[in-house]
Amino acid sequence: MIRKERVRQESFVQKESVIIEGVDISGQWNKMWEAREITEYDLTYMDKLTDLPGGESMGWCYQCGACIGVCPVDHVGNYGPRKIFRQLQTGLDFFNSAELWQCTTCMNCLRVRPKEVDMIKIIPAARELAVLEGHIPAELQEMFQNVAEYGNPMGESARKRVRWIKELEDETSVRILPKDPAPVDVLWFVGDYYAYHQRGEDAARSMARVFSRIGADFGILGIDEKCDGDSQRLAGEPGLFAELAEHNIEQFNKYEFNKIVVSGPHAYNAIKNEYPKHGGEFETLHYTQFLAGQLEALKDLMTGSFEKKVTFHDPCYLGRHNGEYDAPRNLIQAIPGIDFVEMYRCREQGYCCGGGGGGMWLDGFMSEHVEERLSENRVKEAIEVGAEVLAVCCPYEVSRFEDAVKSTDNDGRLEVLDIIEILDMVTA
Repeated sequence: MIRKERVRQESFVQKESVIIEGVDISGQWNKMWEAREITEYDLTYMDKLTDLPGGESMGWCYQCGACIGVCPVDHVGNYGPRKIFRQLQTGLDFFNSAELWQCTTCMNCLRVRPKEVDMIKIIPAARELAVLEGHIPAELQEMFQNVAEYGNPMGESARKRVRWIKELEDETSVRILPKDPAPVDVLWFVGDYYAYHQRGEDAARSMARVFSRIGADFGILGIDEKCDGDSQRLAGEPGLFAELAEHNIEQFNKYEFNKIVVSGPHAYNAIKNEYPKHGGEFETLHYTQFLAGQLEALKDLMTGSFEKKVTFHDPCYLGRHNGEYDAPRNLIQAIPGIDFVEMYRCREQGYCCGGGGGGMWLDGFMSEHVEERLSENRVKEAIEVGAEVLAVCCPYEVSRFEDAVKSTDNDGRLEVLDIIEILDMVTA
């Protein structure tokens, strides 16, 4: 028997309830009995976003959902451009919302979206306005303050930027250009994490040794180097980025060199793609690109072997943003003894570590919005393919993944090493 009753819904609008054999089938779980489309929209914040230079493409979304399956944050939470678009349609104040700060600008969504809704432009544009309006996570504010005052996100003195050199062997010398300004072939942009973080310092010393072994003519800026600024730009501080870029460009212009070699993908992206907008055009190589070009010389120096199963994590800003996938792999596969295995998500489809777009300084904030950190998700994948070593080539990633190894109880099962550290081990 079917009977209809009048019931009062939560919206206080009288609607019919359909009951079949005593069962109410008109509830939330059964939508087929009434229209679901939204007919009235609050586009206040959608318009505010699409009116911004860089924010226009958010309005182009036609909700195909292709972005959601590849969004790394959605894999561990509930996120993605299509979801943001829908929230904006229904009145979300994006500029005062946690949604604004969860994007890592990994670029994976742009790779698959047919309408080219460009989060790499949308997110920094929206964040810039949010910062101006005072809506910013405390962790990020502290980082901005450190960079503004000290030239690095750790808040360390510039005088400590070269302390890693002291532990090098006597036979490995690093020329500090402000003290010895003679021309060099390579100006090595060391970067903040290589200079200040304990594990980064390990990699910096490995880099200096390998450069010396292949006979590279290189020098560094020492205390005159400042943060490359790429993460600050993406996190909503283009003015701070401009100050950093102009400072570094001024230092570069003091010396004669043929190319800049950088330690990290974010410095590579900044100096290669953004510094020219501020008057600084230089031939710029990531260190894996530079060393891949010296591969024959490196092979001649490889007296040791590395008998372990190794997988490699593609940095978003070396891979998807700048199209470099082969140089790191060429170096890894040239190392004697290595058993190289790819993770399921690799190359163009590589997963994000969570550190991009300011995410490096938002772990506390992100913990409130995801089930696990992106780095933890990635470590589990490395374990699943049987890797003993997770190789990286980004200064952010050694510390991020080592923390994730511990937090996922895989300490002792997976070692995290920068590629340059492995090269240092097997060359002499």
